[in-house]
Order: sequence, then structure tokens, then C-alpha cells
Amino acid sequence: MTLSRTAASRGESLTPALLAGWQKLVLGGNEVHLRQSDAFAKDGRERYGLTPHTWQDFAACLHQNADPSVPLHARAARAHLDIAFFHSYPDGNARLALLVLAHVLEAEGVRLDEVGPLQTTRYADDPDGALDLAALVTVLIRATHRRATTRGRVPS
Repeated sequence: MTLSRTAASRGESLTPALLAGWQKLVLGGNEVHLRQSDAFAKDGRERYGLTPHTWQDFAACLHQNADPSVPLHARAARAHLDIAFFHSYPDGNARLALLVLAHVLEAEGVRLDEVGPLQTTRYADDPDGALDLAALVTVLIRATHRRATTRGRVPS
């Protein structure tokens, strides 16, 4: 999480190379590579295809998550879901999705004080779930701000 937040505070853009560095730490390996074939998740119920354009599309989606014309909660949710949808690596994608979401928020000066509710199963083909995730990010942002404000006050 520290690397994600530091990269955001430095203004580093999300790129496949940046994410690969995070994956090395997440997986505890020396090298990580984008997957080279179709991937399957949820005991084979979900298939993530690989085309000649997959990694170009992935890089473009990462870049779009910095678009300030899109509300922050929607960008953060989309970044999280992009990782899940592309299923870029053979392992560790859910953990990476959380790091990417944190990066998008941190780049805008928002650091969630609670991420537990985000750690649940997400499905790539669930538009209602995507909306729910964006709403959840909004709730977590507001709750973080509210708790920070009340911690700064001395009870009377």
C-alpha cells in the first residue's frame, strides 16, 4: 500500500510497468509477467480472453482512470474493476485491484481509513455490481472524512 500511495503522491500515472513492480511485492517474486493466455477465475466460471489488443486496451484503461472529468468515486471503482476485468496476472489480481483503487484516491488527496468492505468477490460482467462498487467507494470516502473531522474535535 505504501508504494501505491507514494506513487500517487508523486503524480506517477498508472501503467503496466508500475503495476508489475507492485505485483512483485504482492506475490513475493523476482519477476512477474502479464498473462500470456486466457485466464479463468471463480473455479473456471469466468473466462478472461486474450487478444492481440488486450494489453494495449489495458494500458488505455489505466490511463483513463486519471480523467478529472469523471467523478473520483467512479474512477476509483473503474480502476478496481479494470484490474478484475483484464485479469492481468496469473495471481494476485484482487490484491492489485485494491492497490490501484488506493492509488486513484490518493492522487486526489483521499486516503480511506477502512477498506474491508471492498474486499469481496466482484464479477467482470456485473453492471449493477459496478454501480454498487462506485456507491460503496462514495460511502467509504464520506465515512473517512466524517471520522477525520470528529477525531479533530474535542467533545464538550
